[in-house]
Amino acid sequence: MADLENLDWKNLGFSYIKTDFRFIATYKNGSWSQGGLVSENVLQLSEGSPVLHYGQACFEGLKAYRSQEGKALLFRPLENAKRLQTSCERLLMPKVSEELFLRACAEVVKANQKWLAPYKSGASLYLRPFVIGVGDNLGVKPASEYLFIVFCAPVGAYFKGGIEKGGARFITTAFDRAAPKGTGGVKVGGNYAASLLAHKMATEQGYDDCIYLDPTTHTKIEEVGAANFFGITHDSAFITPHSPSILPSITRKSLMVLAKEHLKLKVEEREILVDELGAFKEAGACGTAAIITPIKEIAHNNKSYSFEAPGNITKQLYDLLLSIQQGEQEAPKDWIFEVG
Repeated sequence: MADLENLDWKNLGFSYIKTDFRFIATYKNGSWSQGGLVSENVLQLSEGSPVLHYGQACFEGLKAYRSQEGKALLFRPLENAKRLQTSCERLLMPKVSEELFLRACAEVVKANQKWLAPYKSGASLYLRPFVIGVGDNLGVKPASEYLFIVFCAPVGAYFKGGIEKGGARFITTAFDRAAPKGTGGVKVGGNYAASLLAHKMATEQGYDDCIYLDPTTHTKIEEVGAANFFGITHDSAFITPHSPSILPSITRKSLMVLAKEHLKLKVEEREILVDELGAFKEAGACGTAAIITPIKEIAHNNKSYSFEAPGNITKQLYDLLLSIQQGEQEAPKDWIFEVG
């Protein structure tokens, strides 16, 4: 257990810290249990569990923020619930209802209130809901039993080159994150196992992470490590990649709304060729963990592209998003879920 009294909220990284409670529900005989909170953070699984051999696992990530009034606010949890259902369907796992998902997240936040970061500390309470296939099994087939679990941990910036630290550096990789008609569009564990080597190679070269190109032609930007990509053109348009093998980021989806409706920018979701990176004055990685991390450099085929980090528009989007997440500014409908 981390020492809560001496937690340096302003300098937290993105790492596991054991908190007091997590929520567990089980799926047996065709239905999910009511589920409830437990204090133990160790699971006991059958050695035949499909999650261990065949990767039958999917997960989500969302954050709770403390408002100025001390309330706990979840950002767009219904979107996470829907995306988890899509991932479950892809792996032939039973869907977790929106009601069960929201209740589990709310119970975990309430039970771990003391781990909720102080208002404007730069930190938040990260929630990790996941579903895994368990039980005695040997052949390649879906599990007969499942676990749905939500745990939480206080976190800071995912990338060290965050919004206040001059931006992050990335390099393209020859490895693919996902196959053209594979599981790239859902949040399943195997996608991340496949990314470990490319990430290691990028960091060994001094970069923060790698950039994945489209698996068919290797000419288009797809994902930035475990985050989505966006760029701001010299005429201030917000451009983000479109591809069936990109995980649809809830943060990116939100930024597209904010860029269009609040900053009145032209917004496009389309293919982005690596060779057109010079058309952008700003670039960023976005996602629940990354929030918005400005990109200051992208290296590709011995060529380097530089960007303002953070650029003016990236900073405006970051400030706007955070003000909504922390309850300072009125949010669009169903974006903020107050934990009672």
